[in-house]
Amino acid sequence: MMNRRSLGRTTLCLAASASLGLPLPALAGDEAADALVKRLTNGVLDAVKSDKSIQNGELDKLVALVDRTVMPHVNFRRITAATVGPGWRQATPEQQKRLQEEFKILLVRTYAGALTRVSEQTVQVRPLRAAPQDKDVLVRTEILGRGAPIQLDYRLEKTPGNGAGWKIYNMNVLGVWLAETYRSQFTQVINTRGIDGLIETLVERNKANAAKG
Repeated sequence: MMNRRSLGRTTLCLAASASLGLPLPALAGDEAADALVKRLTNGVLDAVKSDKSIQNGELDKLVALVDRTVMPHVNFRRITAATVGPGWRQATPEQQKRLQEEFKILLVRTYAGALTRVSEQTVQVRPLRAAPQDKDVLVRTEILGRGAPIQLDYRLEKTPGNGAGWKIYNMNVLGVWLAETYRSQFTQVINTRGIDGLIETLVERNKANAAKG
């Protein structure tokens, strides 16, 4: 089951990840992954700082913002499959669809709830250690603000097609990767309740989060 400590750690990770949310330009596929992360991160942080309604905690607006801006730049099927683990291959196409839908809702609301926490912080992107032809890269960043810096890493893949560009498929905070963090929780549910049980668990979690506003 998803305990409070694990959810708190994951929320911290998602808070920084939510900053990757501005629309990509037409030639984003030609932009280096670290430059893309830096540009999008700074842009979203500036937007949060200048939006009083976001600062005042209008969750519905935050949810819509995250869904519209962040999710298009994530390889969501890959993240869901990696998070569910071996159970993903056992799921039917309909179950896979439901898992993606409910997992997306969970992440979107977590992103939205965490966005205001980075409004007074800045992001430092470390130099990218990758060759120009690499299609899979690791971008390392630090969130700087009050307290100790928060180390965050992003796995991105360069997707084919015109304007597809870089997409996130995993994130790491404080030495813990997002997919692996949720996978351990999801595996416990699958082992006891099956794929349908995991879907029901996600539905219940999303309803509880929505009730909190």
